[in-house]
Amino acid sequence: MQATGSGKTRVSISIVDVLRKHNYVKNILFLADRTALVKQAKNSYTNLLDDLSCCNLVEGKDDPEACRMIFSTYPTMMNAIDETKNKYGDRLFTPGYFDLIICDEVHRSIYKKYQEIFEYFDAMLLGMTATPKNEIDKNTYGVFDLERGVPTFAYELEKAVEEGYLVTYSTLEYKTKIMEEGIHYNELSEEEKEKFEETFKDDETVEEDISNTAVNTWLFNDDTIDLVLKELMEKGLKIEGGDKIGKTIIFAKNTPHAKKIVERFNTLFPEYCGDFIKQVDYSIKYADTLIDDFGTKERMPQIAVSVDMLDTGIDVPEILNLVFFKKVRSYAKFWQMIGRGTRLCKDLLGEGIDKERFLIFDFCNNFEYFRVNKNGSENGIQESLCEKIYNAKAQICRELQASQYVMDADYAVYRKELVMGLNQAVIELNDDSFVVKRHLRYVEMFRKLSSWNQLETIEISEIKEHIAPLMKPKKENELARRFDYLIYSIDLGLLQSKSVQKPIQIVMTTAEQLSKVYRLPQVAAKKEMIEKVQETNFWDDVTVVELDKVREALRDLLQYLEHAGRRIYYTDFTDEITDRNEGEPIYASVDLKNYRKKVEFYLRDHKGKISVFKLRHNKRLTEADLKELEEILWKELGTKADYEKEYGDTPVGRLVRQIVGVDREAVNEAFSEFLTEERLNVNQIRFVRLIVDYIVANGNIDDNRVLMDEPFRSAGSITALFKDDMDSARKIMSIVDSIKRNSEETA
Repeated sequence: MQATGSGKTRVSISIVDVLRKHNYVKNILFLADRTALVKQAKNSYTNLLDDLSCCNLVEGKDDPEACRMIFSTYPTMMNAIDETKNKYGDRLFTPGYFDLIICDEVHRSIYKKYQEIFEYFDAMLLGMTATPKNEIDKNTYGVFDLERGVPTFAYELEKAVEEGYLVTYSTLEYKTKIMEEGIHYNELSEEEKEKFEETFKDDETVEEDISNTAVNTWLFNDDTIDLVLKELMEKGLKIEGGDKIGKTIIFAKNTPHAKKIVERFNTLFPEYCGDFIKQVDYSIKYADTLIDDFGTKERMPQIAVSVDMLDTGIDVPEILNLVFFKKVRSYAKFWQMIGRGTRLCKDLLGEGIDKERFLIFDFCNNFEYFRVNKNGSENGIQESLCEKIYNAKAQICRELQASQYVMDADYAVYRKELVMGLNQAVIELNDDSFVVKRHLRYVEMFRKLSSWNQLETIEISEIKEHIAPLMKPKKENELARRFDYLIYSIDLGLLQSKSVQKPIQIVMTTAEQLSKVYRLPQVAAKKEMIEKVQETNFWDDVTVVELDKVREALRDLLQYLEHAGRRIYYTDFTDEITDRNEGEPIYASVDLKNYRKKVEFYLRDHKGKISVFKLRHNKRLTEADLKELEEILWKELGTKADYEKEYGDTPVGRLVRQIVGVDREAVNEAFSEFLTEERLNVNQIRFVRLIVDYIVANGNIDDNRVLMDEPFRSAGSITALFKDDMDSARKIMSIVDSIKRNSEETA
């Protein structure tokens, strides 16, 4: 784990270089979750390792078989494993093809379906991230055989700033009346009330009180956007002697929001019309070109309005301003967004005037939120819609095995239809797929129709783990499939005697929306069913068989509602800034769950702390030093009980020594007088050097019996080496003991 901008990719390049030079790796795979990150990483590698042949699999321009290092997104590699062939027509990417796999931004890239890649390839794994997730996604750590919340190595933003590798930031935090409170008809001026009535007169769903959650979701207010842009242009950090706003990212909530921001900027600041500000999101066909231009110091745009495309991984050292114009509740994304501004930039503000900080404008209470909620609010790994539908149908089949349903002909027919569909889906799976091969035992089992006769808990569990994840969506309208899942959810709730009021209400609302488009013949043809499901008495004794008729009748009609959802409104009600504060930076921390790991991480990361420094350099601690260490180990990192559980009665000083070792010069100094005064032979000197090496690595020799083990045994026992000079042997052991006492006794 390294703070964004501190050189994760550069570290990975060095690792690859060392491993290649020592013939540990031949073929290497670099994985990222976005095309832009793949391209950026490949450029970094080719610039620094010009003898390494590289292929960007996403672009498909190079021959992967002719290259030693492959760069790819996760989905592209999932497909390439099955589809890419060598010159003989065989699968190119066999399980042993890669020696090393590098995963960029693993905090957000390794989802359940991509774990198949790591289980397929037999390779070393190197994972890189700026923000480990401490509260969720323990499977990410599991892929790397790490304890949850305990990365192999961490270099945090605060440390990087302190050591001059990154720049810090300051915040301007705002509240506006409309973004905090929404729009309330009774509070508007007479002129604005007329405007309100005119704007919403044809929409019965809009009430007189519009919640603040509507703002920048389906209601975009010009004056609110204008306030944000004016604050940016007035208070933002500037270049060229203060004449020009520095490179800036505005993080917008969605595409209509981004589009409106660009429109309002061009209206407010016509002198900058043209390429000065650009919308950068997935709706823009040439977005990658815009990102490249934004990342080039001399090119426009100067301001990029981003919807998810610039939140992570983009390296633009010239960035001076970030505008948080959307709510962020993901711990990982929050720190990734901050990381867009942390990179150093020489001479940015003028000749000899380097970038020292950047500025964050927060209009959505994000910093306020994360000061209270240290780890944010994360969504766990989600099942795909295909998985959900398949699992729901399997569970319905199991519930229909109950005796009251088995004897009913309608239920029996319905279950048989479900089983045939589930079974057929397994039969159609491609056995040549590397993903299917990993689950082939279960695939073959559930291809047998008899396996579906009696489903018990264990079979349902096997289906959920090994079969449902293999299902791929059919080429049909997503809204139809979502409606399928909605009905199956009601089925399952009814069969399990659970409350289904909420999904039933969604079906009734959907039917009501369909009733408003009877002008379409396809919808009018199903009028009877649409009217029926809107009646509350229909749901009193409804059966799963009847519900399936509802599903079949209405599922294909939902496509006609696809563009009939919430209308988007552009308004211009007066807004005002109600609160403005300057904030201090907050720093992310690695929440190490394991006490032993916490202690080791802290001590190795604080070797310069005076008490740790003294122990490393063979100096005795003062009572104050020892008390300070006890405070850290027994209060800050855990409790005294935690300490005793992990380390027993080991003295604190000795423990610190064991973890951080002793400086070699300090140990040499302890033996220097002895080595100068005594006339030792080659074997005796070698023995003393082995003792020095051991103390440097382990802090002390706590038990003299280690001198009977390797590597000392090969050099000879101390009694044999010094049999004619036992005084020298005693002096050696006296020095060893004095080094040990310096870690246990205070000055």
